[in-house]
Amino acid sequence: MASFVSFPRLGASARIFPSLICVRCRRSFSSSTAFHSGHNRWSKIRHEKGAADQKKTAQRNTFAKHLTLYSRLYGPDPNMNPQLASVIATAKKAGMPKANIDVAIARGQGKSSTGGGLETATLEVMMPSSSAAMVIDIESDNKQRSLKDLRVIVKKYNGNVTPTAFLFTRLGRTVLMSKGEGAAAGDFDDIFMQAVDAGAEDVEQDDDGNVVLWTQPNVTHQVAQMLAAALGMEIHSSDIVYSPTSDKVKLDEAEAASSLSALLAAVREYPDVQAVYANVEKGDVSEEVWKTVEEHLDVDIDDRRS
Repeated sequence: MASFVSFPRLGASARIFPSLICVRCRRSFSSSTAFHSGHNRWSKIRHEKGAADQKKTAQRNTFAKHLTLYSRLYGPDPNMNPQLASVIATAKKAGMPKANIDVAIARGQGKSSTGGGLETATLEVMMPSSSAAMVIDIESDNKQRSLKDLRVIVKKYNGNVTPTAFLFTRLGRTVLMSKGEGAAAGDFDDIFMQAVDAGAEDVEQDDDGNVVLWTQPNVTHQVAQMLAAALGMEIHSSDIVYSPTSDKVKLDEAEAASSLSALLAAVREYPDVQAVYANVEKGDVSEEVWKTVEEHLDVDIDDRRS
């Protein structure tokens, strides 16, 4: 009859006869600190890369808006349009692909990069985790495709497509800035009177001395060009925006703010999205967390009219 020799489990051997196992071998049975260290390091790298990618996307969106604006106002030829030429040079230096630049310039002419006409549309979204309402502006050569794609993105990030436009009012908003460093914008009272005479409904001055004009949507670009010429100022931006009509939602929870930021970042990655508006403001979340939300929105929070 065959006999069998029973060996104690290795873990038990280590406890009973510790001297029989070398130090190096004993280390291999210890907790996997090295794995967790590497895991944490990768998590940190991934987080930093994600933040850098979001920053790059926000920067490219800003370039695209200015390229579209100057193309619409002064024409698509940079040789005849110094404002457009300046933005093109800056965008290229920052690494914006030529294809993206061409698309933005074409949009200013109401065309796609292939020369086809563009359709406009909006998608209204509510984020349940924060009760934030959003309106997404779209320009596309196939708006049904774009709306379908964006609905998928919204659902993926736990948002709901539902009516929200009633929480906003449609307004024209133009920002005029002084030409050159150190140039003065002039007496604000005089600017205010000229702006009202030109058709502006309200006029503000921001912390940088820029003049902010609020108008009805149908006269926005006309008033912008008239005032810029009369005051000797440059048009920094001129858009038809959605401005919240009631109290904005305060972001108090970091988790809810992060969920909103993730949705906004994904939406802004979609090429046909032109603007995103939301009725939110900073609550108890940190400045760092708040910035990840604010950088994806198209109107500075402090400049919104309630």
